[in-house]
Amino acid sequence: MKKVFFICFLACGGITFAEEAPTIELKHRSAFNEEVEARNPFWPIGWKPTAKISNSNVENAATKIPSNAFVVSSITLDAGARFAIINGRVIGEGQQFGLQLGNQLYQITVKAIQDGRVILLRRDQEIIVPLRRR
Repeated sequence: MKKVFFICFLACGGITFAEEAPTIELKHRSAFNEEVEARNPFWPIGWKPTAKISNSNVENAATKIPSNAFVVSSITLDAGARFAIINGRVIGEGQQFGLQLGNQLYQITVKAIQDGRVILLRRDQEIIVPLRRR
């Protein structure tokens, strides 16, 4: 019985049907045009991309960072250490932190914390930021 079934299966398998599939004509072709500043629709809701550190030294060297990009809200001068709250973070003298402006991430070093002001350093640019008083 198995041999008969196998022979029938092989005989029917060689038969092809000559029907052609009907062609489908599209009425409206969909397209996706992403704007430059638009959010990628495939990112999860609420997710934001992180800034990338640019490797082009010419572009970063020419950019001057204004002092109003920083907010110094408090300064603590102690005999052993000096701390300041810069942009909401507690930072001491000599520490480095990142500043994101647009898509660029800049590496900033705290050069000195003085009474009433903080001196920041980025490469050869020295940025003096006064204490914000209300």
